[in-house]
Amino acid sequence: MNARAIGRRETRSGYDTEDRMSVRSSSDGLGDLVDSNGRVERLATGFSITEGPIWMPDGSLHFSDMPDDKRRRWHSEDGVSVIRDPSNRCNGMTRDSLGNLLVCEHVTSRVVREAPDGSSEVVASHYRGKELNSPNDVIVASDDSVLFTDPDYGRTYPPVGLERPVELDFRGVYRVPLEGGEPQLLMDDFGEPNGLCLSPDESLLYVNDTSRAHIRVFDVGSNYQLSNGRVFAERIGESVPGSGLVDGMKADERGNVYVTGPRGIWIFDPSGRKLGEIEVRDETTNLNWGDEDWRTLYITAHNSIYRMRMNVAGNRLPYMT
Repeated sequence: MNARAIGRRETRSGYDTEDRMSVRSSSDGLGDLVDSNGRVERLATGFSITEGPIWMPDGSLHFSDMPDDKRRRWHSEDGVSVIRDPSNRCNGMTRDSLGNLLVCEHVTSRVVREAPDGSSEVVASHYRGKELNSPNDVIVASDDSVLFTDPDYGRTYPPVGLERPVELDFRGVYRVPLEGGEPQLLMDDFGEPNGLCLSPDESLLYVNDTSRAHIRVFDVGSNYQLSNGRVFAERIGESVPGSGLVDGMKADERGNVYVTGPRGIWIFDPSGRKLGEIEVRDETTNLNWGDEDWRTLYITAHNSIYRMRMNVAGNRLPYMT
């Protein structure tokens, strides 16, 4: 989640196909991933800033509505409902292999694990005795390690958090193993780390940096030691008119990387070559894979949530298998 102006519209559910082409190709490779005649569907609108989309076993999409301090649910038959109010202005969400929901909370500076029975526990809240900044996005690896980014947006931009002093003098990326314990600091030299994802074989970790408009990639060694950090894609959107910044990020089953940016979703192949964009009318914030075949891309944005059918499935994280 990045800090930008907030727009409001009347909440409305129902399908609304975008009235223009949704795909902007930079390479022939994009045609294997998305139909050039495809359209982005708007599923519901009227929100403040939506974030953290996660597909649930009951065929619904859960997502954050941050300034409204609510967690919402969308279902094709039920429409939109509120499932948590207040939500501690939660942001990124994911699931683990046991069906637990991992949630980043801006107001509390915590990552929490919510079990299917309704119980919850704190996964991370402090590093070396100091409160985390404001955990932003989170993923779970195949060994159920929890990896998350920790920029300071939830402390410095009140609409998406709670304004208060920053205790740490860096903005890092962390890991917490399944058994819990003190967060392991993986890297601390970011401006504002935001979206993150693993390659399908988990040998690479991608982390984007909103303030620097780029994506970095690291080799993942034993005990998640990161090495050989390098810029994977840079100057994302710097020369493109319109709003939208590097924010949420996911990979597909072939190792292509999808990240939010100006005009919508930017897609890069595993070498860092830009394949093209999926255009979205609203300012996008995050994305995730859903439906039974994991071939639908669900997209959150400032005012609305969207979806688009793809020719490729998402990278199969533990909860997706």
